[in-house]
Formats: sequence, structure tokens, C-alpha cells
Amino acid sequence: MFQYIDQIGSVIKLAAKPKRIVSIVPSQSEFLWDIGLRDELVGITKFCIHPDKMYMNTERVGGTKKLNINKIRALKPDLIIGNKEENEKADIELLQKEFNVWMSDIYTFEDAFKMMHDLGDILDKKSSTKKIVEEIKRSLPEVKNIFAGESAAYFIWYNPYMFAAKNTFIDHVLNYVGLKNAISHLKRYPKLSQEQLQMIDPDLCLLSSEPFPFKVKHIKELRDILPNANSVIVDGEIFSWYGSRLLHLCAYVKDLKKQVNNS
Repeated sequence: MFQYIDQIGSVIKLAAKPKRIVSIVPSQSEFLWDIGLRDELVGITKFCIHPDKMYMNTERVGGTKKLNINKIRALKPDLIIGNKEENEKADIELLQKEFNVWMSDIYTFEDAFKMMHDLGDILDKKSSTKKIVEEIKRSLPEVKNIFAGESAAYFIWYNPYMFAAKNTFIDHVLNYVGLKNAISHLKRYPKLSQEQLQMIDPDLCLLSSEPFPFKVKHIKELRDILPNANSVIVDGEIFSWYGSRLLHLCAYVKDLKKQVNNS
């Protein structure tokens, strides 16, 4: 019997390497696929869209916050992999009564690296995990403080406007690349009125592609509210996915810096 402790402090006991895995977090599903668990991964959510081959060929068990528990039961997993923020507590507590559930809890790059190493250990994929983590660690310093301290409001929702504030992985990424989170005086994902946003008056408005799919028309609306701000649509996966998607962060942020400079 092997015993592991996940990132929320729960103990998971496994008799052998898991052969049937359900992953209910998109970034972690992509990571599991990338370290070679293509036969073992039997269930994912409808938001686990990368890579396309995984999405098209793996059973979907609902959304991250609206899981189809009966579908999960039918797959008979010997391990379910979730995340404290992404999944609903009630769903996780229900699943924990019937299955082995390993949970991540991620706020920083170091948390992400630990998640990957821990899963690589549990799933006997240490070598492929080490390769991915080392490549991410090699590339990250290239974009550390690439921005010059501009204040940035990171939009995640429209009507009402919602933002990524302090105590989020997105906030960590913003700070790492040299942006000052304009909403850092608040925590988690607050709602702000137009008047509150005008009082903050950020240099940059970063409109995420997810969970709300911001479009060019929303940039035009913001120009009336914040005429001095530079507003751009950004790839939400880059800023909020904490698995192997981080391999793409360096090149994306360099391009974003050029886009901001030229707009």
C-alpha cells in the first residue's frame, strides 16, 4: 500500500499505480496526457480541450463545477484528480466517499511544480514530468519583470465586471512578469462597478479569453470608461493554466509585451 498526501492535506492510499484516471481540471488533464498517460486517462471534463486528440477521444464527465457523478461512477476510476478552486466542494466530498481523490491547490509556480512532481511520482512518470518542469523553469526567467511595473486590471467576467485579485495564480503570474495587479488590494475574484474601476484607473486592461470570452467590442466599451488605459484581449489559458501549458508562457508574454508597446 502506497500513501500520499495531496495539496489540501488529504491522505490517499493506493494499492498500485492507477490504471483508470478521471481528471476534472483542464490544465491537469493536459499535463497527464503530456506525460504519457493516454491509455490511463479515461475521463475528463468538457472544458479539457487540449490537446484535441484527448478531447475527441476521452469520455467527458460534465463541467468542472457541474460534474456528472453517475458518469464518473460508470468509469470506475481508481484515481480522480481535481483542484480546490476549480471543483465544487460538495462534489469532491461526495466523490471522496467512493473513490481515491487527489486534490491540488495552486497559487504560485512552485505550487504548480509540486503538483506536477507529486503526480509524476504517484503515476510512475517521474522522468517525463522532470523534463517538462525543467523546461518551464529554464524558460521562465526570460520573462521575469519583462514589464516595467505597469498597473494591470485582469478581467475575467463581464456584466458585472469581475477580476483576478490577490491570492490567485493569475496574480502570481502578473507579478512575476513585472505587472502590478491594480486590484491587489482585494482578494480572489471581486466584482467592481464602472465607478470603482475608474477610481483605480489601471494602465492596462487585460481582458481574458476565459472564463468569459471577451471580444473586440468589449475593448471599445472600455475606452469610454477608461480612456487612458491600454486594453488588450489575452489568452486566459496562459495566465491561469498551471500544468504543461506553462511551456507556452514565455513566448506568449514576449509577444504580449510587443503588442502592448505597439498599441
